[in-house]
Amino acid sequence: MSRFRLIALFALLGLVVLAPPGSAAPQGIRAGGTVAVAGSQGNWRLTVNGQPYTVKGLTWGPPVSEAASRMPDLHAMGVNTIRTWGTDGTSAPLFDAAAANGIRVVAGFWLQPGGGPGSGGCVNYVTDANYKSTMLNEITKWVTAYRDNPGVLLWDVGNESILGMQNCFSGSELEAQRTAYAQFVNQAAQAIHGIDPNHPVTSTDAWTGAWPYLKANAPDLDLYAVNSYGAVCNIKQDWINGGYTKPYIVTEGGPAGEWETPNDANGVPDEPADTAKADAYRHAWSCITGHTGVALGATLFHYGTERDFGGVWFNLIPNNEKRLSYYAVRDIYGGAPAGNTPPVISSMSLGNSTSVPAGGTFTVDAAVRDPDGDPITYTMGLNSKYINGSGGVIAASFTGGGPFTVTAPQMLGVWKLYLYARDGHGNIGIEARSLRVVAPPVQGTNIARGKAATASSYQQQGDGAPYPPSNTVDGNTSTRWASDWSDPQWVQVDLGSSQSFDHVQLVWESAFGKAYQVQVSDNGSDWHDVYSTANGDGGSDDFDVAGTGRYVRVYCTQRGTAWGYSLYEFGVYRR
Repeated sequence: MSRFRLIALFALLGLVVLAPPGSAAPQGIRAGGTVAVAGSQGNWRLTVNGQPYTVKGLTWGPPVSEAASRMPDLHAMGVNTIRTWGTDGTSAPLFDAAAANGIRVVAGFWLQPGGGPGSGGCVNYVTDANYKSTMLNEITKWVTAYRDNPGVLLWDVGNESILGMQNCFSGSELEAQRTAYAQFVNQAAQAIHGIDPNHPVTSTDAWTGAWPYLKANAPDLDLYAVNSYGAVCNIKQDWINGGYTKPYIVTEGGPAGEWETPNDANGVPDEPADTAKADAYRHAWSCITGHTGVALGATLFHYGTERDFGGVWFNLIPNNEKRLSYYAVRDIYGGAPAGNTPPVISSMSLGNSTSVPAGGTFTVDAAVRDPDGDPITYTMGLNSKYINGSGGVIAASFTGGGPFTVTAPQMLGVWKLYLYARDGHGNIGIEARSLRVVAPPVQGTNIARGKAATASSYQQQGDGAPYPPSNTVDGNTSTRWASDWSDPQWVQVDLGSSQSFDHVQLVWESAFGKAYQVQVSDNGSDWHDVYSTANGDGGSDDFDVAGTGRYVRVYCTQRGTAWGYSLYEFGVYRR
């Protein structure tokens, strides 16, 4: 489509009005200089004001308000580029701070369903003209606002949407949506070029398998972009095999993610060691720079400060503490020499990692050294993502200075344990292992095992449903009962005859009872309490209690979460 026809189309849609060819470029564009993809097939280079420019970058994580204070550190690392996922009215301080420190920005525009696998926000690119019009208005609005800024390197439209569409569509409809999305990316590229001819346009996806869609439907892109971690060294061959005629940059890369690593003994992804993560950045950069004349650099992942599950896996500066990976990136980018580096954890082992009783203890042994001879201090943390999806890290209780004796959490399931080693100079070494927390063993006979169980309600629909009360007496802590989300609720077991017992074990799922009573009855109608609490905290509740009756029930009156009540096991023991 000619530029004049494109201008007419946008004017008709009310999206943007462009200056005609030959008119004077806005003053700000001259101030920001010219960025271009120069060269020819297989011999490309990125240039800034005519000078060769290799992208030596990191993805940006901190708040924009911290840009001015953090850019000098990035500059000292040898970083010349940062990448963002969104551009809006808050971006100016970031662009300004970057430019003041000789750094430029790959300025992103987020499109649904951004973020690849597991992401939400489905939109229909075949039929939803309103969404496309709205987003094109947003893109052109902020390109117009920032095209002058000397902090801008290039524009990046979308992030992992072609891959992410697999969560929204399938079959021929998926193919149609991916094609329509790529066509929209091209429409955005045309609009951006019309407003700002001095900065290239790219589009990021999570795999090179997205590139055929861009090749066929987005010819106006100046270069491609891809997020790639463990497979980053395969990009060169993928590019050759695909017969592509544009260069590319890597917009995310680093150590292998949890979707790429083998599972450990507890069936969860085995997180690479700090030393392996640092080596992964070096290896990735070697593969990227090894594709001479085609790969124009990378913004590696991630200059972030979060200290949650993902932050520990990927961030160079979690909690503002510098890791081995921080110094590895500093080295490959030719940054200022480091005066001090983090403690190195060369090994870490758990005395028991597959069957730790809830609330019990286990040992941790680790080999740790500090290259600079600094004294090392330790803390530990726990994460329950593989149990309830939480990303947060809580403090772990432990004693000793190596080996350590650690107290296990109460909640059953597979936890991540983090060992933190600090040198007192703002550096940190982190190592992670998984442990499976199980219900404490109980002496005696579980007289409820296999007996008839009933409940006030149980969840019959949803992921993994149904969750009937019989699951509480099957002796299997991978099955559970789950109630409606209301108070009160109860679950009971019929022992078949009146029997005496002296211990009860309640193994809660994350939806636990804060206030509940254990009650007995001879007829299933008249109940009396043998145990009561208003301070339940979930996990495994074990208590000695004297009771006699045919029926035993847990009568729950206050939930510990916003959900209902859920028990893996309801054990009634005679010892």
